[in-house]
Amino acid sequence: MATVLSVSGSPSASSRTGRLLRHLDRRLTAQGHEVIPLDVRTIPAEALLGADFRHPAIVEATELFARADGVVVGTPVYKASYSGVLKALLDLLPQYALTGKTVLPLATGGSVAHVLAIDYALRPVLNSMGAAHIVQGWFTLDKDITVREDGTLALAPAAAEALVPVVDQFSAALAGRAPVLAAAG
Repeated sequence: MATVLSVSGSPSASSRTGRLLRHLDRRLTAQGHEVIPLDVRTIPAEALLGADFRHPAIVEATELFARADGVVVGTPVYKASYSGVLKALLDLLPQYALTGKTVLPLATGGSVAHVLAIDYALRPVLNSMGAAHIVQGWFTLDKDITVREDGTLALAPAAAEALVPVVDQFSAALAGRAPVLAAAG
């Protein structure tokens, strides 16, 4: 099947966004895809903020994007936009780093007031980077994502049910089995 790069744009190690992505990674893996997780917060700040294109971590991230057939981009929403660490990474990637790729944008946030951040903040950037297909994204409320005592993720039933077709549509698009919503430009 396809190689999927699963990018968490959260600056927090205990992020709901990151945990949600790793949860979805398991579904994609079960569908036969090779999933490579990338937590942007693990890239050294001096490389991101200093725009050090030659830093080994930036070179490696660039290579991971190039290798992937599809990219899942997850971010918490801050001030109606995607995270600054995600922005810093996207700024360091080649202009058309997403050319030929299928992309699934995901966001988490504390209020439904941020639901449009995917379409008005994140999608235009992904589109400008040449994504071949940007499937319908999804926003999940923070309150619908909890972490159990054993560290596993628990999603509210409605959120879990809603995410299944979103991930499955992405998976089908990677396999070329379903029509995909093209990015609005």
